[in-house]
Amino acid sequence: MSEAKLQVFIDGAIRYFQHTSDKDVKVGTPYLVNNSEPAAFDYTGVIGISGPRKGCVYFTAPGVLLKHLLLSIGEQEVTQENIIDLVGEVANTISGNARSEYGKEFMISVPVVIQGAPGQIHLPESLRSYVIPVYWKAYSAAIVICIE
Repeated sequence: MSEAKLQVFIDGAIRYFQHTSDKDVKVGTPYLVNNSEPAAFDYTGVIGISGPRKGCVYFTAPGVLLKHLLLSIGEQEVTQENIIDLVGEVANTISGNARSEYGKEFMISVPVVIQGAPGQIHLPESLRSYVIPVYWKAYSAAIVICIE
C-alpha cells in the first residue's frame, strides 16, 4: 500500500480528533505486522471492506482513552454503551473518509465492536497489516489496515 493511500486513513483519524476539546493528536510512523497476532487494545471497532479491494480497517484503543474522548466531545455519560458506540463511530469515520477518497466501489460495512483480547480478531495470515499509531493526550491507540 502506498504512502498516499495510508495518508487517507491518517487524515480520517486526524479529522475525527479535531472535533475534540483537545485537538492535539499525533500520528506515528506506520509499520507492517504479521496477522498472526493482531494489534489490539481494550476496544476495537472493525469495518469490513468489500468490492475490488477486500479486507478490514479497525480502530483500537484502551478504555481510558475512550472515556476521556467521550468527555472531550461533550458527552457527560461515560457508560459502557457510549464507549462501545464511540469506538465504532471512530472506525466508521476513518473508513468513511477512505470511501470518499477511493469511490463508491470501496464498500464499507457497519462497525463491529470487539471488547477484550485480540484473539477475537481473525485476519488472513497470508496478508500483513499496516499499523498506524495514534497518540492523544497521554494515550496510545492504533488504526490497523488489512486490505488485499
